[in-house]
Amino acid sequence: MRQPPLRCREVSSSRKPWRTVFVNGVGMCGGCVEKEYPNRGNICLENGSFLLNFTGCAVCSKRDFMLITNKSLTEEDGEEIVTYDHLCKNCHHVIARHEYTFSIMDEFQEYTMLCLLCGKAEDTISILPDDPRQMTLLF
Repeated sequence: MRQPPLRCREVSSSRKPWRTVFVNGVGMCGGCVEKEYPNRGNICLENGSFLLNFTGCAVCSKRDFMLITNKSLTEEDGEEIVTYDHLCKNCHHVIARHEYTFSIMDEFQEYTMLCLLCGKAEDTISILPDDPRQMTLLF
């Protein structure tokens, strides 16, 4: 069977070359996402997937919903840590490992998220009725 010239294959390939990123011994796929670790501001997801950043599975080339597996909740020193894996629904390729943390520091609830697919984010919310950061001095 005759192969098309190299320049034709380069032009027709819309998929970027994929690479594996290892975090805590778990391989995550940079070829399945539009942007690795996008900045999500203060949007911290405890569950779910950021599908707008998912370009499709680099292994089976399908763009479908994802499975969430290996979900765990641990508590260390008053901090709750939720971790899970995003997997391709069709071939079970590991796309990303998701980590979400929640803690209470002084008068604030602190949230963080770190995931190759969903991005990185952090948020701080006051537990008081009136947020001390929003108070104005009356002089």
